[in-house]
Amino acid sequence: MADFPEVREITSGPGFHWFGYYDKLQFDPGCRRVLGMEVDFEGRSPRGEDVIKVGMIDLEEGDRWIELGETRAWCWQQGCMLQWRPGSDREVVWNDREDGRFVCRVLDVESGERRTLSRAVYTLNPDGKTAVSADFRRIEHMRPGYGYAGVPDPNRDVLAPGDAGIWRVDLESGESDLIISIDQVAAIPYPHGDLSAAKHYFNHLLFNTDGSRFIFLHRWRFGDGGFHTRMMTAAPDGSDIRAVDEYGQTSHFIWRDPEHILAWSWHPSKESKFYLYRDGSDEVEVVGEGVMLVNGHCSYLPGSEWVLNDTYPTRDRRVQELYLYHVESGKRVELGEFGAPEGYDGEWRCDLHPRFSPDGRLVAIDSAHAGGRQIYLMDVGDIIEG
Repeated sequence: MADFPEVREITSGPGFHWFGYYDKLQFDPGCRRVLGMEVDFEGRSPRGEDVIKVGMIDLEEGDRWIELGETRAWCWQQGCMLQWRPGSDREVVWNDREDGRFVCRVLDVESGERRTLSRAVYTLNPDGKTAVSADFRRIEHMRPGYGYAGVPDPNRDVLAPGDAGIWRVDLESGESDLIISIDQVAAIPYPHGDLSAAKHYFNHLLFNTDGSRFIFLHRWRFGDGGFHTRMMTAAPDGSDIRAVDEYGQTSHFIWRDPEHILAWSWHPSKESKFYLYRDGSDEVEVVGEGVMLVNGHCSYLPGSEWVLNDTYPTRDRRVQELYLYHVESGKRVELGEFGAPEGYDGEWRCDLHPRFSPDGRLVAIDSAHAGGRQIYLMDVGDIIEG
């Protein structure tokens, strides 16, 4: 048995708790308060009438749960885009549904002051001033489990709508502008086939480390078949759209710096691997060959010397692995193995989705290994500083 770091459960029943995706700011700048969501059921898809709680855990007050609000716009994989506003130790944001539309709540956790932006957000610029958003109605229609229930896609019969796509959102004024439309990107020639008969959508938006560009995945389906993907980037105003990976299989990714993207994908050089892509070029190299063997939710710890990653459950033991990969030495350090109970599959599975604190010392995960999803914490400081 490997000598894993100690793991602490920081939420508990009777409710179930989780945070969701791995590329959001779960910890406040002081590494004390950890965001999460609370739900009273598991094992089925969210419905429009389902309401869940939004809150934070105070690590210095016995992991006390502090309720902040609620939401009617969420999914099992990515929650409600709950996150700290970059650069702020007071404001958090999350998506909600109001009057038949998806909106964004902005809350000052100190004063209790709350305001509502007229459009839901997907990823926040590191400057904390703007965000970009996708059409969560269309995502839910095209890939249930990643959008939000409760509002149907008005373009469900349109292959490539011109009035949906990516919006830029001002986090102060709440004003938003459509900066990239789906039909605009669908018309960009694809070198591996004709996409005119496909049905298109956007998913998985993420700003780079200095806010100068963002990724979005252009995805499409032919009939009832599986989806195909090309990884695109654009400037914050939607200009200078570039195709970074056009081989159809881009999966989880993270920015290492303003120019480089680590992603699990397929490339003719080495087939399915983690690759480091350089935005705006054809440069690509394998990362973690022979060590980072399977797809996972990857991120760079501060300084980019370590990659934090997980795996899906192994087929034989239904175990999710958590580890650190040291880029320079190629060493892999195991952090834990977490069982995935039967029934946690498909849309309502409980991926670890590892997230780290701003100082890189703490790692939080979601796991159902003890019989229901909860949030767990571990200290990796001695490993990354050793």
